[in-house]
Amino acid sequence: MECVTFINGVSIGHGGFGFNSNIFETNIINLAAVVGIVVTFVGSNLTALLEDRKKTILNNLQEANQRAIEAQEKLSQARAQLESAKKKAQEIREEGILRATQEINNLKFNHDIRLARLQEFKQETLQQAEQKAFKQAYMYLIAKISKRVRERLNTGLDSTYHVVVNNFYVSRFTDFK
Repeated sequence: MECVTFINGVSIGHGGFGFNSNIFETNIINLAAVVGIVVTFVGSNLTALLEDRKKTILNNLQEANQRAIEAQEKLSQARAQLESAKKKAQEIREEGILRATQEINNLKFNHDIRLARLQEFKQETLQQAEQKAFKQAYMYLIAKISKRVRERLNTGLDSTYHVVVNNFYVSRFTDFK
């Protein structure tokens, strides 16, 4: 009769039960039995769990890939907006410089016009002052001359000649004005 070995090294053979004293062989047999039972009962469940996990990982990878694509698109849009903003800022800066230059030129032009007007006013004022001073001097001279002429006329001239001389000088004075 042949000897049959069971789990944990128990064997049935020539005359009864016996124990296998080789622990390594017993462990291999036990391991093979456990793996067989696990594969038989848990194998389909484990396969289903692994398939579900595989699907979840694939979905996560696809979502991550989609998010990476969206992030890349957003980055491209942000870069385009940045370039647009830089161009706009440059345009605003150039427009500001242009406006400032125009304003400076306008202010210089207006300043030059005011200076010309002030110069003109100054010349007019000087001319008026000269004319007034000349007129005053002329009036003073005329008054002095008239006074001296009257004095000479009163001392040595008759009244007709006196009237003729006075009329002559009065007519010259009125022509001067």
